[in-house]
Amino acid sequence: MSRSKNNGENRNLITSTEERPISLKKLAAHLNLSPATLSIVLNDSAAASAIPQDTKDRIFDAARKFNYRPNFIARSLKAQRTYTLGVIVPELSDGYSAMVLSGVEDYLLQEGYFYFVASHRHRPELIERYPRFFLERCVEGLIAVDTPQRQRSPLPVVSISGHDKIPGVTNITLNHERAAELALEHLRDLGHHRLAVIKGQEFSSDTEVRWRSIRDVAIKLNMPIDDQLVTQLEGDSPSPETGYLATRMLIERKQKFSALFAFNDISAIGAIRALRESGLRVPEDISVIGFDDVYAAAFQNPALTTIRQPLYQMGKLAAEHLLKRIAGKSEFPYPQVVTVEPELVIRQSTQKRITK
Repeated sequence: MSRSKNNGENRNLITSTEERPISLKKLAAHLNLSPATLSIVLNDSAAASAIPQDTKDRIFDAARKFNYRPNFIARSLKAQRTYTLGVIVPELSDGYSAMVLSGVEDYLLQEGYFYFVASHRHRPELIERYPRFFLERCVEGLIAVDTPQRQRSPLPVVSISGHDKIPGVTNITLNHERAAELALEHLRDLGHHRLAVIKGQEFSSDTEVRWRSIRDVAIKLNMPIDDQLVTQLEGDSPSPETGYLATRMLIERKQKFSALFAFNDISAIGAIRALRESGLRVPEDISVIGFDDVYAAAFQNPALTTIRQPLYQMGKLAAEHLLKRIAGKSEFPYPQVVTVEPELVIRQSTQKRITK
């Protein structure tokens, strides 16, 4: 008799879910557990470690079976939280920004957070306006990727590749001096002493600090860089065309060099095409080294030697530090700078200099 009654309750439960989402209370009654137990398990709270695995499995199985959906609005109102962040990037491209966002997204998914992303395309009015838009949409914090921070925000902010010392901002930065040492020592050991450099665009947060590091390390290694062998990316396109045009300018100056250090991998890819069009071989005539180690770097012809910037890790670190600050678990005072280390990845675009 009780089994028949149970089946009837299940049929009623299934019927009700077809009409509207099942509540946490009804799902708990079905499992003969308390709503608090279900909430702890489904939200992966710290207390869930004390609940037996078979009980967790029952809860997740039932949640899937009856299509349980948490009442996010009720949860937000009760906790006065939105569990949402804002992310600002220069552009949505296949290179730098995409790899950083992968790290941000993976960490936020793990922690049950959602995020909005907006690209400013280096337009000053959008850089100023977007933080305000996000604030109006009740995000709990901001992640800025290669985006200058000029004013203090009422929200906690983590800036990736940021160098602005603004109260309330944690900067995730690369050790650029070490990056320059890795690249220039590699080229020196291959016998290259006439080095050309492509600087980044003026608006890029890393342009000046990276160029300063390259210049200082070059002097230390007795590899001074001729001003005629320095050019700069122009325009805001994320395509290899900017590196192509910058390298054409270098070639037109008719100054000899045996190695080229590009601002990033995308510009290095454009540089290789410009060199080839001028009848120069890579790496036989000119060795080329990039920066970032984006996904495409290993699949170029030749595969690109580069300085790996741990972009995915930087995205995860940014999300982790921001959530700690939001939850009040960050050390106080919070760190203004978190530094990550680069790595030299040697592939086929550099080789020992052939003396003629």
